[in-house]
Amino acid sequence: MAHEDDAQQAVPNTQGMRPDGDGVTRRRPLRERHVQETVEVAVPVRTAYNQWTQFKTFPRFSTLVHGVEQIRPTMTAWTIGYGPLRRRFAVEIVEQDPDAYLAWRGLEQSPSHQGEIEFAPTDSGGTAITVRMLLEPQGATRILTGSSRAARLIARLVRGELMNFKRFIEGLGQEGGAWRGTIRNGRVQHEHPEPPRSRVAQWPVG
Repeated sequence: MAHEDDAQQAVPNTQGMRPDGDGVTRRRPLRERHVQETVEVAVPVRTAYNQWTQFKTFPRFSTLVHGVEQIRPTMTAWTIGYGPLRRRFAVEIVEQDPDAYLAWRGLEQSPSHQGEIEFAPTDSGGTAITVRMLLEPQGATRILTGSSRAARLIARLVRGELMNFKRFIEGLGQEGGAWRGTIRNGRVQHEHPEPPRSRVAQWPVG
């Protein structure tokens, strides 16, 4: 079991540094201490990624998620809970690479959390989906969420949701939609930037 001081002194995981195609190195949001679970699904990476990023369909297979509202491309509002208990919070997508990677951060305060998910092809033609999460509790909740028991509970919940998704997507055999955008630092990247506009109405630019 890790001590509370260890969490406070956690440093960025240098193994999470990754260079992108443009030569810029970006840090993944997670630190060394986090929950990690992996499951293999028998569909291609593109299919798994496309379906996972259809966030509004999560209630169709999840035992925790009761609703997802797409506020804008980088912002969603999630309603989760067990039985009559419900909790709604906003999530910001900070990075997204089609067929490869997605990172998010919760905007709630008690506790705040970060997460990332990777999609990797397997030798059998399927997909290995890896989810990592980090809770960043504040105040009294630090004691509860920092315990090894809490970490095991969160790991079981994440594992259960991954297995639910596995059964769901393998049953479908194909995705029900797709959004193929790229997000960097919480902003959607456009492949073809808009040309500069003239400040004088009806004057050409050039």
